[in-house]
Amino acid sequence: MKHFTVSIIVTIILMACACWWGYERGGMSGLVTALWITAVLGVMEVSLSFDNAVVNAAVLRSWNAFWQKLFLTVGILVAVFGMRLLFPLLIVSLATGLGLVDVWNMALTTPDEYSRYLTGVHAEVAAFGGAFLLLVFLNFLFDEEKELHWLGWLEEKLGKAGDGLSILLTLLAVFGCVALVPEHRKLSVMTAGVVGVVIYVAVDWLSGLLESKEHDPVTGVALAKGGIGGFMYLEVLDASFSFDGVIGAFAITTDVVIIMLGLAIGAMYVRSLTVFLVHKGTLDEFVFLEHGAHYAIGILALIMLASVKYHIPEWFTGLSGVAFILVSLWSSIRHRRAMTA
Repeated sequence: MKHFTVSIIVTIILMACACWWGYERGGMSGLVTALWITAVLGVMEVSLSFDNAVVNAAVLRSWNAFWQKLFLTVGILVAVFGMRLLFPLLIVSLATGLGLVDVWNMALTTPDEYSRYLTGVHAEVAAFGGAFLLLVFLNFLFDEEKELHWLGWLEEKLGKAGDGLSILLTLLAVFGCVALVPEHRKLSVMTAGVVGVVIYVAVDWLSGLLESKEHDPVTGVALAKGGIGGFMYLEVLDASFSFDGVIGAFAITTDVVIIMLGLAIGAMYVRSLTVFLVHKGTLDEFVFLEHGAHYAIGILALIMLASVKYHIPEWFTGLSGVAFILVSLWSSIRHRRAMTA
């Protein structure tokens, strides 16, 4: 429970803020509505980002204490205020040419107009996030150094395909995404998808260049102990997840304050869950959990790419990720029983 103490305290504070905001705008009826929607958004954010927490934990468990604390302190500020509030405002600002203050005023006074501008660039953001997340999945799938394979011999064979194939497949997916949008948006969507690939490759290169490493005495494999490159990787990964949640939140409410409060609560629990998984050694105990999270990310990437044209319900996105996590958890339990039998 100690891992979730801060999140519980933050939840109480933010729920109180939601109550005040709702009461000021609609009396007791507004208070109850704001409280309910904030809770729903928090749960939605956790369901959409549970696989994000598992992947974060898989990266963080090999980092030293300094970089772990930096990600869980500075990182949470970036996640809550940067990705859930400033990032959407910045996107609308770029789309409209307005300043951030003007966009904030728009979000408060004319939320429907703000929502229209934000959802208007959904295709470009989905292409960027989908390309980045697809590379996260494919590079995990095509990792020849991975010793444990969830899908057995098939995954082992795929692991020998090499990193170049993951980039090729992602670019092909981006081109397929471009084919789904109208002619006047093809260039912007293609550019966004290619930028997602470039950002991933650049951050991955920077991680390898700047992170300090030490060799595991048992396996001999070099383990990253943390660094600015890895920190940037996790923040971009979080951005790819968070914007999908922001867009989904506007299907529930256009109140930007309630959206920020609800998603902030969810983001806090995702970070607490990450800490819990790292400190409890859950990924070492349930060995296929990391696999399930990456497959969930792969599905999310494809959903984001397809969403440039087709509307895919948020409940389906959330449940598909949870389904992979649950199946991988079940597989991990079976594997552990087989190893101890």
